[in-house]
Amino acid sequence: METSQIALLAFVQGITEFLPISSSGHLILAPLLFGYELQSLAFDVAVHLGTLLAVIGYFRRELAAMAGAMITAPYGRGPLPAEARLGWMLVLATLPVVILGLPLKAVLEVLRDDDQLIALVIATTTIGFGLLLWWADARGRRERDEHGIGWRDALTIGLLQAVAIIPGTSRSGITITAGLLLGLTRRAASRFSFLLAIPTILMAGALESLDLLGGEAPVDWLALGLGAAISFVVAYLTIHFFLKFIERVSMLPFVLYRLLLGVVILGLLYL
Repeated sequence: METSQIALLAFVQGITEFLPISSSGHLILAPLLFGYELQSLAFDVAVHLGTLLAVIGYFRRELAAMAGAMITAPYGRGPLPAEARLGWMLVLATLPVVILGLPLKAVLEVLRDDDQLIALVIATTTIGFGLLLWWADARGRRERDEHGIGWRDALTIGLLQAVAIIPGTSRSGITITAGLLLGLTRRAASRFSFLLAIPTILMAGALESLDLLGGEAPVDWLALGLGAAISFVVAYLTIHFFLKFIERVSMLPFVLYRLLLGVVILGLLYL
């Protein structure tokens, strides 16, 4: 891979993994638009590792508090501490993608073999789920934080997250949409979405790594390391600034971007 391609794709992964605009869709579209060959599975694993380390690093204190509370909580002796409850809701929200991940991954592999079909799918899901995000942001009550999430809420968010394996849907976009529809504030929906990314990216990376270990293609470790480092820095900054400004700017800029991107893709396909 050329250095410019590594930098471009790592930047795209870092900024789109946590914005509600679909990282998988952009990682597929970017090589098509710039004339690169589709990147290797190993590179996808590397840049996802970078974003995983970024979200773990950003929420390190919250994760430590949740882990400690889940271990030491006096189960069966009254209400769980808020941190323990949030931790178990994240575990519950992860279950749907554990169950549905492999079947949906098979669908994705079929889509990746047809450039025109995958572009059409990305355009359709980008527009459709962008409009759903706009509706959720406009109609949501925005009165609860992430510690108020119950088991039904967690399962609902988890089920919708499983759909995000379809390119263009956006994992963060669909989980934030679900959170808004369930009455969470923009910041709370975003924080729960970002925390939920940790087990999800970890499992997806593990599956892709198993596929990688089964192959015999040579690995460019320098390219993988550079891609992971760039995606880490960009993802960390993206999380920080997104959470800082989201209550003030709403989801409208991301909705408009999704609509514009979908229309551009359709134009390139059919004009």
